[in-house]
Amino acid sequence: MGTMAERRRNSLPFLLLSAIVHFAAAATATANSGFFGPFNVSYDHRALIIDGKRRMLNSAGIHYPRATPEMWPDLIAKSKEGGADVIQTYVFWSGHEPVRGQYYFEGSYDIVKFVKLVGSSGMYLHLRIGPYVCAEWNFGGFPVWLRDIPGIEFRTDNVLFKDEMERFVRRIVDLMREEMLFSWQGGPIIMLQVENEYGNIESSYGQRGKNYVKWAARMAIELGARVPWVMCQQNDAPETIINACNGYYCDGFKPNSHGKPTLWTEDWDGWYASWGGRLPHRPAEDLAFAVARFFERGGSFQNYYMYFGGTNFGRTSGGPFYVTSYDYDAPLDEYGLLSQPKWGHLKDLHAAIKLCEVALVASDSAQYLKLGPKQEAHVYQGNNHIEGHNLTRYIGQGVCSAFLANIDEHRSATVHFLGQAYILPPWSVSILPDCRNVVFNTAKVAAQTSIKSTANELPLNFIVSGEKIKKSSGTSYFGKSWMWSQEPIGVWSPTNFTVEGILEHLNVTKDLSDYLWHFTRIYVSEDDIAFWKEKDMRPTVSIDSIRDVLRVFVNGQSAGSTYGHWVKAVQPVDLLQGYNDLVLLSQTVGLQNYGAFFEKDGAGFRGKVKLTGFKDGDIDLAKSSWTYQVGLRGEFLKIYTTEDNEKAEWTYLTQDNVPSTFSWYKTYFDSPDGTDPVAIDLGSMGKGQAWVNGHHIGRYWTLVAPKGGCQPTCDYRGPYNSAKCRTNCGKPTQTRYHIPRSWLQGSDNLLVVFEETGGNPFDISIKLHFSEIICGLVSESHYPPVQKWSLPDSVGGRISINDMTPEMHLQCEDGYVIASIEFASYGTPAGGCQNFRKSSCHAPNSSLVVTKACQGRNSCSVRISNAEFDGDPCRGIVKTLAVQAKCISSSEHLSAL
Repeated sequence: MGTMAERRRNSLPFLLLSAIVHFAAAATATANSGFFGPFNVSYDHRALIIDGKRRMLNSAGIHYPRATPEMWPDLIAKSKEGGADVIQTYVFWSGHEPVRGQYYFEGSYDIVKFVKLVGSSGMYLHLRIGPYVCAEWNFGGFPVWLRDIPGIEFRTDNVLFKDEMERFVRRIVDLMREEMLFSWQGGPIIMLQVENEYGNIESSYGQRGKNYVKWAARMAIELGARVPWVMCQQNDAPETIINACNGYYCDGFKPNSHGKPTLWTEDWDGWYASWGGRLPHRPAEDLAFAVARFFERGGSFQNYYMYFGGTNFGRTSGGPFYVTSYDYDAPLDEYGLLSQPKWGHLKDLHAAIKLCEVALVASDSAQYLKLGPKQEAHVYQGNNHIEGHNLTRYIGQGVCSAFLANIDEHRSATVHFLGQAYILPPWSVSILPDCRNVVFNTAKVAAQTSIKSTANELPLNFIVSGEKIKKSSGTSYFGKSWMWSQEPIGVWSPTNFTVEGILEHLNVTKDLSDYLWHFTRIYVSEDDIAFWKEKDMRPTVSIDSIRDVLRVFVNGQSAGSTYGHWVKAVQPVDLLQGYNDLVLLSQTVGLQNYGAFFEKDGAGFRGKVKLTGFKDGDIDLAKSSWTYQVGLRGEFLKIYTTEDNEKAEWTYLTQDNVPSTFSWYKTYFDSPDGTDPVAIDLGSMGKGQAWVNGHHIGRYWTLVAPKGGCQPTCDYRGPYNSAKCRTNCGKPTQTRYHIPRSWLQGSDNLLVVFEETGGNPFDISIKLHFSEIICGLVSESHYPPVQKWSLPDSVGGRISINDMTPEMHLQCEDGYVIASIEFASYGTPAGGCQNFRKSSCHAPNSSLVVTKACQGRNSCSVRISNAEFDGDPCRGIVKTLAVQAKCISSSEHLSAL
């Protein structure tokens, strides 16, 4: 938890005068929604101005549809506890207007509820309306019906698109105003965004693109939201709009006007994953370095994209080929648990920046000092009149904060600043809130490491004389036998239609389903059969270009498949003499979400579609008569729901008779006890989709990542990119899928799985997700906890602390306690978490001291000092405490006593 001072700071009522828009004070008073007192937001070249005061703000990116409403309060609370001042979210047009003119603001799309929860927590909100969001979201957040408006062109000077865009943006602004959620109404919304990363593609549209940017800015301002608007990645943003930076590093970014503050709307703290790809990881040290450098060099607002990534439930994942998990290596993982040490290290960073805020907002700019070839200082001094390098006489006469940076990627450096020597690790920033004392260094991680575990693994195929099976944990389940139903290949309902030629996939499906069946009949003569035998060859289905998946069936049997983003498909087939049924199934795996003209990308087939290898030449299938069928029969009968499940013809499944392809499976399971997040392991399956109690948990696919390209150790030093520090080589990209607790009932939860390629449902299992192992590694060279420093005196700029001793802090998840200390050594331990080893320098009572402080508790602290361990185990050497502990649920702990 944050300090009491921090909590008060985050919940204070605000009232400030806007420098941009004037309005009647009486009107704002009557509009007070109760979260804050009415306050305006403006800005100058240095920062956002809230309640008449400049602010340094850290923001947590959370997308409300990637979680359930039941998860929102905990996510917001953990963001605030981690030191965030603001929550940032996109607005997802495709979810709010799935049918043109029909709006939806319920369930996970209840944006008003989400914003109100943010406000009730005492946090601010940055609402990025867009309405284009990118976000690895299906179709970039645009509703697919938008592309069907005749003559429309997205994101350019096109009147049809602009009319639709303005209508939706106005609808959201009006909704926020009606609910009194803007700052001047007492609500949490302090900033809005129109468009999104348009500058990356603007040149593709020429002058029409430039016109569109000006129109979007003008449209936004005229809506009268009365808070600042931003455009990210938009260097030609008009004067009325703040242009902001997105990227891994934004410390060198400057806005396009001196009157605008430096904002970082997307600090990429990880990256997304694709099916068959490795998993990206961004080290906490590098992320903290990037943030510290941003504030060091004049930044005032930064947002973690993402602070919580969550899950692409249903068919919301974009791409193509982006996985269902949107974990993003964020400080809060996909399930909402803390990702340590990233969350804790950033919490310490935010506290250090908060200690500097008085000096940062008091200065119009920093004083730059060269401290070495790759070492530098930026000093913020309240009177802003610093001459040369002589700062000493100002200390104690006005607030002063400094950032000392070593941008050398390999070597530590000793620098001298204000008469004192400071050791700077490579690729790090030290933060000195009073220009004297270092309270935090980005490369020194004192936060614990948490190792996530899965427990209560139990296949869903078990049944023992009709009795429940009990795990050793005491959790009980009741598995019912699996049942299955066959999905027909090809045409299955009267809704099919027949035309000549190959139709574009999305024009037919309207993205109501991933699947589009193409059916035709091919006549094969006796001469063709003889020709193939003579030439020892097979006829081939050849398509110039397909996306995302093509499956070929001949006479009801699978002939093969191809997948990729506009790749050539060449599939040999076996045809019989006479008439043959040829079925081509095209599938989408997430629509394009980024790029110029992406609405024209489409799906399905492009170019020539033909059958090659016939005696009389190739058959042009584009001239054939095709019967089209959208979707799956089970999909449109909704057999995955509890209400319509029995519409399928289910039969019992045995382990020696598992069908291979295009099968529906169902079973029932009990909800695991407790409150730990629940996941389903689908690693035994191939490719398909899954539902629990009618809720679509997403697509699954067990594509395996390449064996190479992962790093055995991750070096935080040096610029990060998404190919650095990757993991999971040689393994499926994703096998576990989040089932939100709110989707479960106590017993008889319906699980329905649609499998395309073949798998074994008997090995599907339910797992609980929690942090079982926690480790700490803190040395005498670390700094005392940042939270123990007092806030600086507004006059003298002094900070103070009673005890300079470093500490190790360990904490299990809520509902868990430290059951045992599996390793403890004060001295010079070697190795890392799950691989600690003692050395010759070791305090014999290490385990006893840590066990006494921690065992049986949810959290504990241990001081890093010789006195704590009754003496110095090795004089003249810097000592380190290494601890590995095991967490178990409080109920298990009590039952074991």
